[in-house]
Amino acid sequence: MKELKCPKCGSVFTVDEADYALILSQVKNREFDAEVNRRINELHQQHNAEQKAAEAQLEKNHLAELNKKDQEIAQLKAQIAQSDSRQQIAVMEIRQKAQGVLNQKDAEIAKLKADAEVKTAEAASSMAILKEQYEGRLKSAQEQVEYYKDLKARLSTKMVGETLEIHCSTEFERVRPLFPNAYFEKDNDASGGSKGDFIFRDFEDDIEYISIMFEMKNEMDETASKHKNEDFFRKLDADRNAKHCEFAVLVSLLEPDSELYNTGIVDVSHRYPKMYVIRPQFFIPLITLLVQTSKKSLEYKKQLVIAQNQSIDVTNFESQLTDFKDRFGRNYRLAYEKYQTAIDEIDKSIAHLQKIKDALISSENNLRLANDKLEDLSIKKLTRNNPTMKAKFDEAREQNIE
Repeated sequence: MKELKCPKCGSVFTVDEADYALILSQVKNREFDAEVNRRINELHQQHNAEQKAAEAQLEKNHLAELNKKDQEIAQLKAQIAQSDSRQQIAVMEIRQKAQGVLNQKDAEIAKLKADAEVKTAEAASSMAILKEQYEGRLKSAQEQVEYYKDLKARLSTKMVGETLEIHCSTEFERVRPLFPNAYFEKDNDASGGSKGDFIFRDFEDDIEYISIMFEMKNEMDETASKHKNEDFFRKLDADRNAKHCEFAVLVSLLEPDSELYNTGIVDVSHRYPKMYVIRPQFFIPLITLLVQTSKKSLEYKKQLVIAQNQSIDVTNFESQLTDFKDRFGRNYRLAYEKYQTAIDEIDKSIAHLQKIKDALISSENNLRLANDKLEDLSIKKLTRNNPTMKAKFDEAREQNIE
């Protein structure tokens, strides 16, 4: 049973379970229907309000979009107008710059034309000077050729060669101040069966950094059998090696029509190392060239000499150290033998002293035993079993008492 209270009168009454459930169901259905209707009305009202707001916002957005489009159109029109103005200004600036460049190019062309005319005049003047110099050199060379031809005609084959040697010697003496420490003398040592003509050596800080063996060769135009330069390569190389020279140079007037030997300094190192063939006019230039080239390696040679000296010092030091070790070892062996002898003698002395010590210890023991026995000695012990001595001592004692 359920108790229910009337909300109006306040009276309480009871109902069974079935009636209570029916009443409760009616109340819930009525409240539920009322709530549903209320909620539906609210939703209708909210939907109408939202629809009106959306329509208003849509209208507002549409108007704002139209205004924005109008503004953009106006801005684009202004930009187009401004761009047309700028374009016109840019075109004018480009035209001005182009005109300035054209004017500058015209000025440069005019300057180049003027410079070209000046240079043409200078070139013509230089050509005239060069032509004059060339003609002078050509004339000098022709005169020199004529001189040598005349010289060859007047001298024997031997004298021609000697004259070439004299020429080279004179040329070197003329520039000797450039090589104050150099040695340049005739090769007079034929102990090996052969010799060259001249030997050049140069020094710096007492270090020889370049050496050249020279051979001078020439012959008469009328000589029947003509020699070639390569006929003397082997002998020149042998002379160079015999005299310990680094370079070998053949100063030659042989093969006067050879385009190869007439062009300048000819390197024949592919045949023999560091060998060159030259005409007499290249005698001093080649020496200068080889000296300058060799001086670049002078520092390395100095370092090599220092290293060699250091190696000699190390060798001497090692030799002295070995000698010291040998002498020290000998003295050590002698000292060790003496030391061992002394040890043996000490051991013998120790053994002898030990025997003396043992004897002394034994003597000490005997003396101690003797002393003990002496201290233990008495008249009673001496007269024990000796009536005669006992009587004598008794008599002496009585006399002492009296």
